[in-house]
Amino acid sequence: MDVHSLVKEFTIYLYIEKNRSQNTVDAYGQDVTRFIKRAKLKSSKAVKAVTPQEIISYIKSLKNSGASARTSARSLASIKSFYKYLVGEDIMTSNPAEVIQSPKLGRSIPTVLSAKEVEKILSAPNIKTPEGVRDVAMLETIYATGFRASELVAIKLKDINLEMGYISTIGKGSKERTVPLGEVATERIKEYRATARPLLLKNRVSDSLFVTRRGSEMTRQGFWKMIKLRAKQAGILKKISPHSMRHSFATHLLEHGADLRSVQQMLGHSDISTTQIYTHVARARISEIYEKTHPRAK
Repeated sequence: MDVHSLVKEFTIYLYIEKNRSQNTVDAYGQDVTRFIKRAKLKSSKAVKAVTPQEIISYIKSLKNSGASARTSARSLASIKSFYKYLVGEDIMTSNPAEVIQSPKLGRSIPTVLSAKEVEKILSAPNIKTPEGVRDVAMLETIYATGFRASELVAIKLKDINLEMGYISTIGKGSKERTVPLGEVATERIKEYRATARPLLLKNRVSDSLFVTRRGSEMTRQGFWKMIKLRAKQAGILKKISPHSMRHSFATHLLEHGADLRSVQQMLGHSDISTTQIYTHVARARISEIYEKTHPRAK
């Protein structure tokens, strides 16, 4: 089996047997392909002859070329997974990456928008256009639910119950969760479905809630471009990410007294320690507000 086939079989294994998302499969495949290319592994024999030192040198080269610690750690995880797969398939007898320790990563503080900044972004789209009505519905939905960007664009018509005001999604690990939609988001979706969505589809049929002019499902990349555009139109200078609304959703809930366990369930975190990062953000923001507004703070 040649090198290309090894990587292809590995990605199929991740998708079918390990039930990884398509985004994860793509990322792992790209990481492994990049390593094979940089290490000049032109045959399956060369792949099997790789030493731990060669993998360490590759990870160091990533760092020297400006890659972040997080990117380097993910690349190593991909390589480890690849060689673990080869061992499991009896293609190799041992995993040369297994002995390499992953770099310790400090948990980064997410960028959070203030309530006023969120309002500005929500008001940025031109609701006289079908795209504007759709974008408002998308932004209101992600802010109301805390969905990941990938979960937002994957919403199907069957996933929403506008009468009851809730929406379901399949998150990481194929875990389904249902969260409240909220009155405003519900109304924006109703408006979008009644007016803009038919204009975008032009008699075409789609089971996806959010669609483009081509009649296809909105992609993560499309949403990323859209939210960057709307933030720019709103005059937001912060570095916005596809998860900015999700981060803001969680932080604003905690600022207004929501308990951590409920926020964890709505975000779909399997471990509450992942959710706890938002308590640090909320405390920092409350402290900042206190410093600015309390007459005795200074």
